[in-house]
Amino acid sequence: MQKKKIIFYQDNVPAHKSVLAMGKLRDLHYELLEHPPPHSSDLAPSDFYLFPELKLFLAGQRFSSNQEAIAAVEGYFADLTKNHYRDGIMVLEHRWNKCISLKGDYVEK
Repeated sequence: MQKKKIIFYQDNVPAHKSVLAMGKLRDLHYELLEHPPPHSSDLAPSDFYLFPELKLFLAGQRFSSNQEAIAAVEGYFADLTKNHYRDGIMVLEHRWNKCISLKGDYVEK
């Protein structure tokens, strides 16, 4: 039975590039997809997919405490379907390919 190849989207945070973390990724036989240059929000899923929708969800709401705000955000994420995250990865693949074809130039201008 052939296993699917897992491509891990790696960022450049020092803790994520540590010997221990990199060793674990090798042990798991993950292929690394290197992170783009710093400040390249075109390819950071949290910047182009996850947080803009969260910002829309939170727009105009007022919270009386940090706990109330945290509960709202946790509720938002709890209500997302698995397809939401899969779709975000599919958008990432499209944006990654576009960035490569533009030789690293910004995808959106």
